[in-house]
Amino acid sequence: MADRGASALSLPDDWPAHPDPILVLNRMGSFDWDLDTGLMQMDAQAHEVFDVRADEYDDHPETLAKRVPPDESRRLDTAVSQALKDGSENYGAYFRIRRRDGSLRWTHTQGYIRRDDTGRPRRIIGIIRDATQELGESAARRDQAAQDEARRWQTSVVELTTAALAHARTVQDVIDVLKDTHGLTHLGAASLVMGLVEAGRIRLVAEGPADSFVPGTRVTRIDEPYPMSEAVRTLGPCFIESPQEFAERYPILWPHITDLEITSAAYLPLIVQARPIGVVGLLYSDRYGFTSEERNILVALGSSIAQSLQRAMFYEQEMDLAQGLQQAMLPRTIPSVPGADVAVRYRAATIGGSVGRDIGGDWYDLIPLPGGRVGAVIGDVQGHDTHAAAVMGQLRIVLRAYAAEGHPPATVMARASVFLHELDTDRSATCLYAEADLTTGVLQMVRAGHIDPLVRHTDGSCRRITVPGGLPLGLSAEFGRLDYPVGTIELDPGDTLLLCTDGLVEQPGADLDDGMRTLTALVDTGPEDVRDLADRLIDVAAERGGDDDVALLLLRRRPPDGPQSGRRLQRHVAPGDPGALAEARHMIRTAVTGWGADERADEIELVADELITNALMHTEGSAVVTLRAFTGSERRLRVEVEDSSSALPRRREAGDSGVSGRGLLLVELLTDVWGVEARGGGKAVWCEFVVPDSG
Repeated sequence: MADRGASALSLPDDWPAHPDPILVLNRMGSFDWDLDTGLMQMDAQAHEVFDVRADEYDDHPETLAKRVPPDESRRLDTAVSQALKDGSENYGAYFRIRRRDGSLRWTHTQGYIRRDDTGRPRRIIGIIRDATQELGESAARRDQAAQDEARRWQTSVVELTTAALAHARTVQDVIDVLKDTHGLTHLGAASLVMGLVEAGRIRLVAEGPADSFVPGTRVTRIDEPYPMSEAVRTLGPCFIESPQEFAERYPILWPHITDLEITSAAYLPLIVQARPIGVVGLLYSDRYGFTSEERNILVALGSSIAQSLQRAMFYEQEMDLAQGLQQAMLPRTIPSVPGADVAVRYRAATIGGSVGRDIGGDWYDLIPLPGGRVGAVIGDVQGHDTHAAAVMGQLRIVLRAYAAEGHPPATVMARASVFLHELDTDRSATCLYAEADLTTGVLQMVRAGHIDPLVRHTDGSCRRITVPGGLPLGLSAEFGRLDYPVGTIELDPGDTLLLCTDGLVEQPGADLDDGMRTLTALVDTGPEDVRDLADRLIDVAAERGGDDDVALLLLRRRPPDGPQSGRRLQRHVAPGDPGALAEARHMIRTAVTGWGADERADEIELVADELITNALMHTEGSAVVTLRAFTGSERRLRVEVEDSSSALPRRREAGDSGVSGRGLLLVELLTDVWGVEARGGGKAVWCEFVVPDSG
């Protein structure tokens, strides 16, 4: 090796004619090479370095060939020739010599070139010394530095892996971290295998290299002759330092993995509280054996993996429990609704680092109601935990019960709010309840602090429906505000109603209105089929992520298959409910208009109001108003008001004030025909209106 200009002893130009004492003190020999004659004289110390006696050396450099191996001689000649050609004043080189006993020793030489006035080299004087110890110490320092660097790197990899494992929530997350580029492969492992201890057996969850699965090892007993079993059985690491050792210790396993070219392996038991929960195996293909430091590092890393694995297993158990609870609270099936296509979806939130929080209080429900009507519910209980899911389940049940009893939407919502308030929980809930008559398309909605619904029309356009709202459930009872105004719209054949929770709308850095506009645009361009549209919306929510769950309900009113007859709309009107009569009137006007009978809408509404009022005033129960549409030789609308009293209505003369006694007179004047029918223990007063053909 060349070392031009470098020397342990720097000799100036005025090098004394007899420097022997200096050289001897530094254990160096000297030489004087006359380039004209080719003779090179050496002193006794130089003879000793070359391990030649004075009588064996004849001043010809060629005589030293028996001491300098050919390859070393060629390197030395190249270094000297290059220095002579390029005008250098000196050169230096390390080379090896072979001593009498056959051993090789490193030697260092430093030559100083003397030239004449023309620049021609005439003479080389220099030194030579044994450099074996020097290079040995240097190599030792390099080896030590390399070991220190390797130790620092291994420690760094362990720290990085441990930090990454701190964020792993599932068993698969733990495996992915270990397989990641910052994982165990940086410790030199070619691949890893991992098993979990379950009921006295080891279940394989990570198989190592692709296509390397060994038949019969998916589930193994702890007493079987496999390295993973041994590590779990003994609660100690199992280090395999060579292929031969692997073959001898595990003859059943080895024939199946010889193609992997494994040279060594380390199987580490994953122990938590003195109990094995799993085992991880590191497979190496480029190393043999493990130093004590490497073993200690791997054992420490195994402890870190065990802690992360236990957290992941606890998390998955908690998630199974939470998801099972929520699935039990949500409807198992959605009933088939004649005249409608329905799609529902639910997506749990993913809240990083929080065990058991991928669950919330969002829910949906679809409630079949008498008279061909259907109730659609969407709601969100405050919070993301099992308590929220439990409250949600109870609230869903009472909403369904109140709606099935026949209460109008406002009453259903008010009673649900009282129930949640009396439940003695710190949770509130937002909710939207829509009651649809699919024969008429009349849709009545009440909103308790929830976001507005959307309607997509048959032309693909989508718009937000502004529904007057009240306080969230649980708060309205607390603040004494149980009024929930009813919004009524008509859902045309082919229109789709979309109800959702705010997890589908809210986006980081954007307000609710921006989110609603984005959702509207998605629905605008979405598939026509409600199931495909629901899938697309939930996929968008999954891509966006977020810390809130999502519930979604889509209801599309099907176009009629042919001419419709006998269409019916029905509403219960309870006594003592001041808003119920107004809601019924609004419902009737909307339905009549939707059926194309605008010319008689005022008459029909006035007669229906009179009949309902009479039923409420002169009986002790509620009234049930039914509106029917018939087609045939002529189009007719029929209004029926049923009550629980068997007493027949009678015409009375108007009093002096003129404010009562005119009810049946109005019915006779405004209707085409009317009458009374017995209904069980009560009666129904009915009347019909002939309406012109809308075509």
